[in-house]
Amino acid sequence: MLKKENILIVDDNYDMLELLQRNLKAQNFHTYKASSVLEAIDILKVVPIDLLITDLQMPGLNGIELIKFAQEHFPKIPKLVITGFPSVDTAVNSVKSGALDYLVKPFTSEELKKAVQNSFQGKINTKANFIASDSDKKVTNYAGIVGDSEQFENLVDVIERVKNNKATVLIQGESGTGKELIARAIHFKGAFASNPFVAVNCGGIPENLMESELFGYEKGAFTGANETKIGLFQAANGGTIFLDEIGTAPLAVQTRLLRVLQEKEVTMIGSQKAQKIDVRIISATNNDLYGMVQKGSFREDLYYRLNVVSIETKPLRERKNDIYPLITMFLKKYGAEYGKPSCTISDKAIEILIRHSWPGNVRELENIVQRMIIMSDSEIDISDIPDYLKYQHPTEDDLLKTLKDIEKEHILKVLHAVGDNKTKAAEILQIDRKTLRQKLL
Repeated sequence: MLKKENILIVDDNYDMLELLQRNLKAQNFHTYKASSVLEAIDILKVVPIDLLITDLQMPGLNGIELIKFAQEHFPKIPKLVITGFPSVDTAVNSVKSGALDYLVKPFTSEELKKAVQNSFQGKINTKANFIASDSDKKVTNYAGIVGDSEQFENLVDVIERVKNNKATVLIQGESGTGKELIARAIHFKGAFASNPFVAVNCGGIPENLMESELFGYEKGAFTGANETKIGLFQAANGGTIFLDEIGTAPLAVQTRLLRVLQEKEVTMIGSQKAQKIDVRIISATNNDLYGMVQKGSFREDLYYRLNVVSIETKPLRERKNDIYPLITMFLKKYGAEYGKPSCTISDKAIEILIRHSWPGNVRELENIVQRMIIMSDSEIDISDIPDYLKYQHPTEDDLLKTLKDIEKEHILKVLHAVGDNKTKAAEILQIDRKTLRQKLL
């Protein structure tokens, strides 16, 4: 289970950000990431942070400036400083500015763990105590997301953390794992639920139309622009825009998205005037976005702007405990829809469904349950389960057989095909009857 503390890590070195996040995730902390002081301040203003970890040497404003700001505006948040340029002066300045501890690069994961523990010592976290007191309540359905696994509990915990602020969220996972459902849960369970939620399938918009769809255009901006049209970002103003399949966005759109995130404004095509917007951006991808960054097909600076809060949706094969509550939900939903509200499922059928690896994830399971309800009478049993989910006919690997065994099997097949007529079989095999008899011994 995730611990209740939120840790903000600030470093202009993206590799160090990734390293710190991995280490803190291994300790079950939830992290927010920022690559500059101004970005970190934006997060501090909207997210309840329990520990600030910052590098000192950064371009523009340095870590000392951030520590000073946080010490005056967020005095109860403990501050931990990391740097690759240790000196007595920087150590003294850090502590004077409000840092509790000082960590020199390179450091081990154990040194980081100890420094984090030291930073938390003596701090009374009323928020964490309040949440913990309510932890006995078992939740298996949260805003339409259903489960009974540790992964499900961690997911709900993360949604609870981000639902009431406008921190940028990146949801990553295989197709069919419910990324849009998570985005909707973040929006509709939070403080901005009454404001717009706009879902955009970036992969479904032609590349040459994506900019005009997202940012809008002025009348006469291009051929066919007969009237001014606002974009999807303006339509989502005050609420949330969900950018699905963000990895398909062309580089020109990525550049404009980066400006939206940095300046919090959009400029319509054909216009010189920027419009201020207040919108939360949640993006999702089933691609390896970090791998795309390494190959140069996705902007590194945009990746880290989108990835302030990272949510990874685990495939269904890695959270088998979620399968039964999902089946129960789909039985109730589609049983009512197809006029079979009392439809049940046998234990043996459930056993087969839990055994399956579900490459199509929750979407595949939903489709299968829907099909079984249609095909069954009152109870779904083994006979109603599609054959491909059942154990397949066992086969032997011909590569592990001897040449004599393979030859004999082929002779028997030919004999069977000609009604055991040995003369005919010998003719087909181009051997005499005597050789045929010997090979069957």
